[in-house]
Amino acid sequence: MRLAVALIILLPGLLLANPLVRMETSAGPITVELYEDKAPVTVSNFLKYVDGGFYDGTLFHRVIQGFMIQGGGFDKDGQRKATQAPIQNEADNGLSNRRGTLAMARTGDPHSATAQFFINLVDNRNLDFTGKNQRGWGYAVFGKVTDGMNVVDSIARERTTSQRLSGMMARDVPANPVLILKAYRLTDEQDDQ
Repeated sequence: MRLAVALIILLPGLLLANPLVRMETSAGPITVELYEDKAPVTVSNFLKYVDGGFYDGTLFHRVIQGFMIQGGGFDKDGQRKATQAPIQNEADNGLSNRRGTLAMARTGDPHSATAQFFINLVDNRNLDFTGKNQRGWGYAVFGKVTDGMNVVDSIARERTTSQRLSGMMARDVPANPVLILKAYRLTDEQDDQ
């Protein structure tokens, strides 16, 4: 017991550090910190996709200036990627959809999020949890951009158009594709570089 207390006192940063993920995009690198303590199911889900290479070669397929950029669902050819089962919505975790936060995208079903995520370009408090009902669930924030918000903003300025994605017409698609080339966890050594 004393050893555990001593370790917590001596090494608090090592024991309590949140996971960091770097997304190398065609527009530049973005680093996000994941709030594992506030959204454990969502962070675990996201890291499974990261560790499996799922996001490598995917598009930022929905870009709305003054709102958000969304990715993680379609490959570079606009084909929908197969995902794991949906997860429980953790939007009731006290985190708010503020500028630079990372949140899960979903359908009208509050518990339908799989791999798609978005980065808020502004404070979008209208997307926050207000109650455990169809309209109130909101969108689960599970991380925040710690480096590369300038890259996020440059993606937001891309000209958009309507295009076919997986056979369906989609709006707000960047005319020049913006790709996540590679997404991976950062170790302490990588973070120091």
